[in-house]
Amino acid sequence: MANKLIITNNIRRIRFFSNEMTQLDLAEKAGISRQTVVALEAGKYIPSLEIAFRIADVFGVGVEEVFECNKEENQ
Repeated sequence: MANKLIITNNIRRIRFFSNEMTQLDLAEKAGISRQTVVALEAGKYIPSLEIAFRIADVFGVGVEEVFECNKEENQ
């Protein structure tokens, strides 16, 4: 069986260091809803590649600085 991928993000931290950008500001700049930003930050939603790239573009960083992927080892 394949290992499970755990995808996390640094959106909240990057927003804070981006002049304390609000969730609404990020949503408007990325062309997504504020509810999507809330779900992403809570780890309840994994974005499409397009949304991931849009968010990274808003912050002016690479996708890998916003999103991280780790493997959960099978027992």
